Amino acid sequence: MAPIPRLRAYEGPALFSYGFRPFFLFGSLYAGLAILAWLPMFYGELQLSTAFAPRDWHIHEMLYGYLSAVVTGFLLTAVPNWTGRMPLQGRPLIVLVLIWVAGRVAVTTSAWIGWQAAALIDVSFLIVVAAAMAREIVKGRNWRNVKVLIALSALTIGNIAFHVEATLMGAAEYGIRIGIAATVMLVMVIGGRIVPSFTRNWLSRQNPGRMPAPFGTFDMISMVGAGVALLAWIVVPQWQVTGVALIAAGLVQAIHMARWAGDRTWRDRLVLILHVAYAFVPLGFILTGLASLGFIPTGAGIHAWTGGAMGGMTLAVMSRASLGHTGRALVASRMTQVLYLFIVIAAFARIVAALLPDWTDALLHLAGAAWAVTFISFALTYWNVFTRPRVKA
Repeated sequence: MAPIPRLRAYEGPALFSYGFRPFFLFGSLYAGLAILAWLPMFYGELQLSTAFAPRDWHIHEMLYGYLSAVVTGFLLTAVPNWTGRMPLQGRPLIVLVLIWVAGRVAVTTSAWIGWQAAALIDVSFLIVVAAAMAREIVKGRNWRNVKVLIALSALTIGNIAFHVEATLMGAAEYGIRIGIAATVMLVMVIGGRIVPSFTRNWLSRQNPGRMPAPFGTFDMISMVGAGVALLAWIVVPQWQVTGVALIAAGLVQAIHMARWAGDRTWRDRLVLILHVAYAFVPLGFILTGLASLGFIPTGAGIHAWTGGAMGGMTLAVMSRASLGHTGRALVASRMTQVLYLFIVIAAFARIVAALLPDWTDALLHLAGAAWAVTFISFALTYWNVFTRPRVKA
């Protein structure tokens, strides 16, 4: 993302001076706390007043709760830079945050307030965000970023489907797959833009030599192929052709990211973690493809995408954007590097938990603990970054 554009005069709390601040802070706190609630729910030790089954509550709140917050924080920061328009701040931003919070409360108490009311409150957040992004893109005539809006709209549709399906069918399946597929597309679209860009910027200053390949025909084909494979997975996940398409898309995505010179970035952890997180995208395609062919459980690929790609990429983007957009040096502190390690541990532990049934319980607790520590520690470590004014040069 480019430097922050000029802001309107604002004298309120620094937390609400820019979109990334509240959504990265509250989103990361919620990600950690929700996992701490999820494990007792999974083992029958805790019950919430939600109309969702425990599994569905967990998946919904990671996709449509945590992820929606981080994506919103990112877009509220990136879109003004892309369009040259003023960012959202102050009272409108507070209202948007309160709508997100209301959604979390509504979903968690949906057995009490009714699923219709919960769905209306929860879904309204993504609808408002999508409408706001559409307005900014149209007003700014920034047509190249319509693909981001399409992925965001798919996430909104998935949330609607999730509520309806979970209520009428007893469990969400299509809503889950739509949400995961939209998440993967967002990682590919946004990651495919920022990972090679940040890599090129760092290499040109610190390590001249081989640079990330420019976006070309092969990259476009890799994105289209991945999109087709994800669509097939949403509709017919157990079809053998779907499995082959997913594996092929994973191999092509691996080649796609290998062209970004990530192997030359190990000295800058802020850049390296972007490549590590994106690596879970092709891994997820391959594992999900193997699951579609009946070789392994579905949870391995799904958690490569969600725990690895989603968790890793959101953590990478939040840490980098928070430093850069508050005037701080783009350097990963020791604590930040530890958090990067923990998110990778959480992702691999959850993937292996799906593959090794005898170790599932131990690995689930390891994955849950590592995930909770990562995001709660991130919120606490970056608390001053989010709540204090931008550092003056």
